Amino acid sequence: MATTKKTLGQEIGNIINHHTKEITMGKNQHVVKKDGDWTVKGAGNSKATKKFDTQKQAIDFAKEIAKNQNSEVVIHGKDGKIRDKDSYGNDPNPPKDTKH
Repeated sequence: MATTKKTLGQEIGNIINHHTKEITMGKNQHVVKKDGDWTVKGAGNSKATKKFDTQKQAIDFAKEIAKNQNSEVVIHGKDGKIRDKDSYGNDPNPPKDTKH
């Protein structure tokens, strides 16, 4: 029986490829104020997925999408700057989040 020797790099590459196939990340969901509404918009999309009256409604909707897609919710303030992020993916080093 012939055996093949693999380098450590090849073994690590095989492990990463195996896990990457199992964990597919969807688009991050951005909560943004636009034209008086709070919107949820997938990263890279030109149009909002849905509009809401309040930021809380938009965040709750974005969380459901992010959980389904193993992605992040990126929350922007009224000024457009990112004020918070929540990850719903398979993060190997999850933060110790005490606010949620």
